[in-house]
Amino acid sequence: MATRDIYESGFDEDVRTESSANQCPECDGRVTTNAVETVCEDCGLVIDEQRIDHGPEWRAYDEEERERTGAPLTAARHDRGLSTEIGRGTDAKGNELSAQKRRRLARMRREQTRGRWRSKAERNLAHGLGEVRRLASALELSDSVRDQACQLFRSTQNEDLLRGRSIEAIAAASVYGACRCNGLSRLVDDVSEMARVAESRVTNAYKTLNEELGLPAEPVSPSMFVPRLASDLECPDEIRQRARTLAEQAEERGVTTGVHPAGFAAACLYKAGQELEQWVTQSDVAETGNVTPTTVRTHHETLEEQVA
Repeated sequence: MATRDIYESGFDEDVRTESSANQCPECDGRVTTNAVETVCEDCGLVIDEQRIDHGPEWRAYDEEERERTGAPLTAARHDRGLSTEIGRGTDAKGNELSAQKRRRLARMRREQTRGRWRSKAERNLAHGLGEVRRLASALELSDSVRDQACQLFRSTQNEDLLRGRSIEAIAAASVYGACRCNGLSRLVDDVSEMARVAESRVTNAYKTLNEELGLPAEPVSPSMFVPRLASDLECPDEIRQRARTLAEQAEERGVTTGVHPAGFAAACLYKAGQELEQWVTQSDVAETGNVTPTTVRTHHETLEEQVA
């Protein structure tokens, strides 16, 4: 009768297991539980399987302090973020350490520094990823772009492309390649200026990465640079929108093939300012686009002839 009531009301495995863990709901046989499932030894009924741990995902050494289990893995560090850091001066609860313990920790830090890298390749990887993180921070790039650049640098080392090349140049090329793959308006000279590496070396390194790794980088268009230059010049929205329209019309007609994208975007802003009678000087837009006024003037003449 009890078994009939269970079937009519619906059997809840969790409740049944907790209330009578040693009795089978089917045949009233003996039930055994292991780390994976709960099974009746008489009829073979699987009462519970793939048990879920409903406990906390934090660890607690006492009732007051609860700590998470650690940060997630990241491609921005050579050891995926699994390294150990030895503190200084205080313990985990903030208490001051004795002089003897501080000397012991100093010796441990020294030995950890000596054994941090298992090979010269791992040391170069740590140095290169640190340079990538520094460039991404200086260029104000997002974490996703930074991680892509770090993964690109890691792939470069795995393909043995670092041999005979500067780590700083490859790191800058990785950042520039990640920007190109994500459609961000960054120029080689912008990255090389932050990297303190000659632009020619960054360009050569990027060509190597593009040819050997086959980066899915799309050509940079002038319309991508219009919002950035307009923001630097603090132009009103009318000039920004008109310059974006001019750049897109020029791209549709094939006028922008082989031109400097930032220089052509600066010329679009200059022409849009003239049309709306809100004058933007050639020297200002040229300085913002990192080109010469002659380049702006040449592209402006092209816009006058080809774009209405």
